[in-house]
Amino acid sequence: MKSIEELELQGKRVFIRVDLNVPLDHGKVADATRIEACLPTIRYACEHGAKVVLASHLGRPKGQVQVGLSLKPVAAELERRLGCKVAMLEDCVGTKVAERVSALSQGEVALLENLRFHPEEEKNDPGFAAQLASLCDVYINDAFGAAHRAHASTEGIVAKVPSAAAGLLMLAEVEALTSLIDSPARPFITVLGGAKVSDKIGLIGNLLDKVSTLLIGGAMAYTFLKAMGVEVGTSRVEEDKLDLAAELLSRARAAGVSVELPSDHVAAAEFSETAKPVSVASADIPSPLMGLDIGPATRTRYTAALARAATVLWNGPMGVFEWEAFSEGTLSIAHAVADCPGHSVVGGGDSVAALAKSGRTADIDHVSTGGGASLELLEGKLLPGIAALEAGDK
Repeated sequence: MKSIEELELQGKRVFIRVDLNVPLDHGKVADATRIEACLPTIRYACEHGAKVVLASHLGRPKGQVQVGLSLKPVAAELERRLGCKVAMLEDCVGTKVAERVSALSQGEVALLENLRFHPEEEKNDPGFAAQLASLCDVYINDAFGAAHRAHASTEGIVAKVPSAAAGLLMLAEVEALTSLIDSPARPFITVLGGAKVSDKIGLIGNLLDKVSTLLIGGAMAYTFLKAMGVEVGTSRVEEDKLDLAAELLSRARAAGVSVELPSDHVAAAEFSETAKPVSVASADIPSPLMGLDIGPATRTRYTAALARAATVLWNGPMGVFEWEAFSEGTLSIAHAVADCPGHSVVGGGDSVAALAKSGRTADIDHVSTGGGASLELLEGKLLPGIAALEAGDK
């Protein structure tokens, strides 16, 4: 992919597709991580004399204007962090928008209204893509978190603009994640968690000939344990994926990959934040208990493994970390990954949130802003937003 640093931006209208899909709380930005991530590209464009037009989606308005999903609060937060005025436009297409963009001065920044207020955005409508393209001389895609979507602003627009390239965040994300597939330093340890084995099938399959060890936690661990004949009580299990779990374990053994599963648990009699935590000192979980976190022996074992890693990828929590009584396993992994002397990469919304909760975000080499996008890239899939840039290469 061509980089923004390879293009002439002076005096040009530069359309930057960013990912400003941030959580809002009572009309204010609750987490500005994604805003912070796109600032280097915006600043680069401003410093090089561009007339900057920012575009993003927010939430899922399903093609309808929803006041609660306006980007106005994001514009205010962006303005505060950039330290310069950000003009909030009333729409993302139309005559008034085109006139306002044409009137921009060099170094000035404007933010278009939520792209998904128009159903044509998610439909990748050619006419809508052409309208967006008419607003710029240069197109930059810096929205890695939306790169797995073939939408008008991420894929359709590229063929209709004079010049296109990747932003600094996009380039950093692709480099960090593809390096895990192409040339990871060994031992390469991957920590996988979350609710479903089915969500991680592609990732596990693509990593089996690359990783040294898989450390598995979260609800998906109970599907693997049950596939091995271990009692899991009333823990969440994907019954229709038991054969698949057994097959993945068999493939791992054949590839010489060590798969570590919980040997003890923190369980409860019900799935509730107020449920009393019960320590289960064996791999087997008696009924009517359900596993909600990895236990202390597993935490110790996983931490020791991570201390030896040259490369670490963490995707998915070890339990219901949002609930205090069942958060220790996930937080222990966050600290272990942060303390690891090797190269560390964390991806997935829950893992990133848990990392923030631990206060160790700054100690990670690369924290991915793309949940689904990072997972698909690590699965070996070609993301539409990236493929469009590579094919266009203008």
